[in-house]
Amino acid sequence: MTDLRPEFWTLPLAKLTPVEWEALCDGCGKCCLNKLEYEDTGELEFTRVACRLLDGETCRCMSYETRHTYVPECVRLTPKTIRKIAYWMPASCAYRLRFEGKPLEEWHYLISGSPETIHEAGQSVRGWTVSEAEVPEDDWDQYTIEDLG
Repeated sequence: MTDLRPEFWTLPLAKLTPVEWEALCDGCGKCCLNKLEYEDTGELEFTRVACRLLDGETCRCMSYETRHTYVPECVRLTPKTIRKIAYWMPASCAYRLRFEGKPLEEWHYLISGSPETIHEAGQSVRGWTVSEAEVPEDDWDQYTIEDLG
């Protein structure tokens, strides 16, 4: 992480380098949860059903660099796309927080100094997801989450 400017996370997202942009991810894994969006109401619900590439223990993609080969629908979150995507990112997401002009949470590793604090604070999906490979899409509504945190 030597290519990171001090407190780069306080800068506007458009000012971040690609390395800083990637480093902003808090590693919660929540963005890898499948969501249900109801066309008639626009309501969005998160589910415990995770992308088949999510490692449920590390909360990281098992094939990040080549994920679009295996999951073409995986969203490409960039400073240019965040405006269209932020509404379905978790409220605690570092990208969403910074897009909304808010500071990072205390448990974010850039603030705490440890990538484990997000898990210790119960802000990641560690240990409570089920892979989409195990649940038919028609059953995802049985795995909705009331409060994603």
